[in-house]
Amino acid sequence: MSKWKQYKSLQWQFLLFVVGRSIILFSSIILFSPSSVAITGGNTAQLKQTKPADTTTAAADEAYKKAKQLYEQGTAASLTQAIKLFEQALSVYLKVGDRQSQAFTVAHLGKIYSDLGQQPKALDYLNQALVLRRQIGDQKGETITLNNIGNVYSNIGELPKALEYFQQALLLKQKMGDKAGEAITINNIGNVYLDLGEQQKALDYFEQSLALRRQVADKPGEARTLNNIGKVYSDLGEQQKALEYFQQSLPLYQQTKDKSSESSTFNNIGTIYLMTGEQEKALNYFEKSLVLRREVGDKLGEARTINNIGRVYLDSKDKQKALNYFQQSLPLFQAVENKLGIAANLSNIGYIYLGSGEQQKALDYFQQSLPLYKQVGNRDGEALALYNIATVQRNLGNLNAALTQIKTVISIVEDQRTKIHSQELRTSYFATVQNYYQFYIDLLMQLHKQQPSRGYDALALQTSERARARSLLELLSEANADIRQGVEPKLISQQQNLQKQLDNLEKRRIQILSDNPTEAQVQTLETESETLLEQYQQIQAKIRATSPNYAALTQPQPLSLTEIQQQVLDDDTLLLEYSLGEKRSYLWLVSNKNITSYELPKRADIEAAVQNFRQAITSPYLKPSSSINALSQLILSPVAAQLKNKRLVIVSDGALQYVPFTALTTPNVKETSNYEPLLLNHEIITLPSASTVAILRREHKQRQPAAKTLVVLADPIFSRDDERLQGKSQTSTLVASENNLNSLALTRAARDADISFERLSFTREEAAQILALVPANKAKQAVDFTASRTTATSNELSQYSIVHFATHGIINSKHPELSGIVLSLFDQSGKPQNGFLRLHDVFNLKLQAELVVLSACQTGLGEEVKGEGLVGLTRGFMYAGSPRVVVSLWSVDDQATSELMKTFYEKMLKTKLKPAAALRAAQIEIWRTQKYTAPYYWAAFTLQGEWK
Repeated sequence: MSKWKQYKSLQWQFLLFVVGRSIILFSSIILFSPSSVAITGGNTAQLKQTKPADTTTAAADEAYKKAKQLYEQGTAASLTQAIKLFEQALSVYLKVGDRQSQAFTVAHLGKIYSDLGQQPKALDYLNQALVLRRQIGDQKGETITLNNIGNVYSNIGELPKALEYFQQALLLKQKMGDKAGEAITINNIGNVYLDLGEQQKALDYFEQSLALRRQVADKPGEARTLNNIGKVYSDLGEQQKALEYFQQSLPLYQQTKDKSSESSTFNNIGTIYLMTGEQEKALNYFEKSLVLRREVGDKLGEARTINNIGRVYLDSKDKQKALNYFQQSLPLFQAVENKLGIAANLSNIGYIYLGSGEQQKALDYFQQSLPLYKQVGNRDGEALALYNIATVQRNLGNLNAALTQIKTVISIVEDQRTKIHSQELRTSYFATVQNYYQFYIDLLMQLHKQQPSRGYDALALQTSERARARSLLELLSEANADIRQGVEPKLISQQQNLQKQLDNLEKRRIQILSDNPTEAQVQTLETESETLLEQYQQIQAKIRATSPNYAALTQPQPLSLTEIQQQVLDDDTLLLEYSLGEKRSYLWLVSNKNITSYELPKRADIEAAVQNFRQAITSPYLKPSSSINALSQLILSPVAAQLKNKRLVIVSDGALQYVPFTALTTPNVKETSNYEPLLLNHEIITLPSASTVAILRREHKQRQPAAKTLVVLADPIFSRDDERLQGKSQTSTLVASENNLNSLALTRAARDADISFERLSFTREEAAQILALVPANKAKQAVDFTASRTTATSNELSQYSIVHFATHGIINSKHPELSGIVLSLFDQSGKPQNGFLRLHDVFNLKLQAELVVLSACQTGLGEEVKGEGLVGLTRGFMYAGSPRVVVSLWSVDDQATSELMKTFYEKMLKTKLKPAAALRAAQIEIWRTQKYTAPYYWAAFTLQGEWK
């Protein structure tokens, strides 16, 4: 890897912790005027003290009034002039003993000095204000001053002290019934937790603040909290969602002419574009931010934005320009004593030297940043600094020193991850730290190369397991626990209400889409759907956070090598686990007695081979080509001699998740003109992780078998033109043509997946053939109108050990929550109905099934999430109760699928083979049929989960 490529993998990780430090830390500032100024309002009038109306006091009041006007202009020059006038007024108030006016004046001076980055002076004045307000019994002023002191401590990175002052302020505001002030302080507490890297706590506080701000119609405050929620989502890797929140806050700031906050939002939007690789857009927003920062005299904000401009040039590989900007921002951070900013800046300079190959200089800067992150208690920053140090130590050949550092990094990450209650956000967060795990795996394998007898390869395998499908493990562990028991009824009611709203929205969507809507109507539906899904996820996170049963669950730990050998494997089964890396990849071959490991080519080489393979295999017209042999050689050749006739359990990574290993060939075998796929000698199962199957076995061990055998949902009605609807009441036509789908986005999922809903005629025959294998009283056929969402979500499905869907599937890789199965879109009277079984519907099913078969298009795919794999329907059905799922990796020929399924069920129900063995036997039989010999017809289907 080049030095610059090496730098880039580090720098992207670092963006997470510099981004948005410009979130509005001083969103809580509310300052009153002295009692003598007419614009102070009711509260101040009540605090007014009688004082002599002499000319000296009048002159002081006039000076104060002018100072306040200058303060409100918000420029650096006006703030400097305001200080002189406030000090002039203060000297008079001190002489006449007017403590109330003294309090207002020193509070303003404290705020100005904080804005100018002179935090010690700011604290001195604010502490004076706090004493005065307590002396005169001004509780409201006291809460405001406590809040402002907390903000100063937050700015200089003394976060525990900041939290202490905010919590004092919050108690007083709640006692006074001050909802607006309460919202402000709750927002600031959220900011502290954000700086501490506790994103879930931060999000919880921001959501409380947002609700209160909307309740009291505080538009500027609403904008600040929206901005802060955006920062949380950015930290957790949800950049699009973060951008949406920032874009919501920006016009609110512009309406209120809040230039300071507007500049912060420009900075945050710029950072999102920087993280998504849109450097020109990023630079444009940073430059807008910098102009406003300088205009309002925001030294800390100026430092942050200059730092971020440096990062644009760093990413553009213009290291000299980047260094110039970092060297400008560092003294600004130091002048305002902002430890987080200093730490971030030092790290960025370290990246410059790392990219230039100056390892020792890079190490010096990274080591300077570490104690600063520790001092402010920022665990994410601490992990990053340690990771950077480990990287340099590895580059210098100090592998054991690097190992010590990265172990601490992983420990921090594991601790941080458990603090996030939302499974979606936990998954997003884990994706952002995958490079730590990849580094750890690579380092362990390099140590294994040096010391092969020390067991480093086994530790690397265990780390690989720790790095994948963790959210799935946790979901499966909680599947049989009623986490809603003991939860506040209000939360359960909110969840149920949101579920109803989602269902009603789906019904309304079908009605609207059936009447040729405009693009604007479709966009409104999508926006409403996203909002409801986000609210639903937030309620689920709150239920987990407050559930006694969830708290009692032991977090499932990924298995060690010994546990994999004892709990997962047997004499006839081998595990092949892959980890793809930037410089090199790895394969572990594990039996129930031994482990061997192999170095493979880098990720990019494997991805290119997979792309060629997929192009060849997903066409019915292309015969097996050299691309199949090439990929087989690349990823299987080191272990070919050891495979024999064993069952192969494949744990893939990255692009390999799109590969049906059944269609590969055995490498190093004498080439012949005949294509002999790997499944001829091997039963092949795929898993998201080896640890998954252990959880599946544990959760299903005590379960009673279902009373009945098989339910089939097949041949639904997709179009008003369907002959089965002739003579029914006339309704608007839902034409599922490509053009209509593109314009209507039925939903966006179908458009993204490029699927049109044509009738699958052979699925009816498929259903009849497989149902004929089961006694009538043990089976159920749901076709035509009864192949509906109502049937799929009914309790009746829990009576069957096999659930078979023969219909279209929609897999939305952009929005996996919109993935689903398409059932009948019309009822018996011809009216449009909700026919989409979405992923969230699947998670709510309660199945007793031993097997779910998705005989549909691309049902094995989903969103590829780092650290989780393909997030789609498979995990939904596993959570719902099925230990194994048969899915497809591409759109499958209807007739060929029908024949494959018939053979599969014959092998399973008549020959009594286990599902994995039955699927293999059926695929071999179809392959031997001249008409369907191409892998396109049979290789798409794969069994995921338990094979026993």
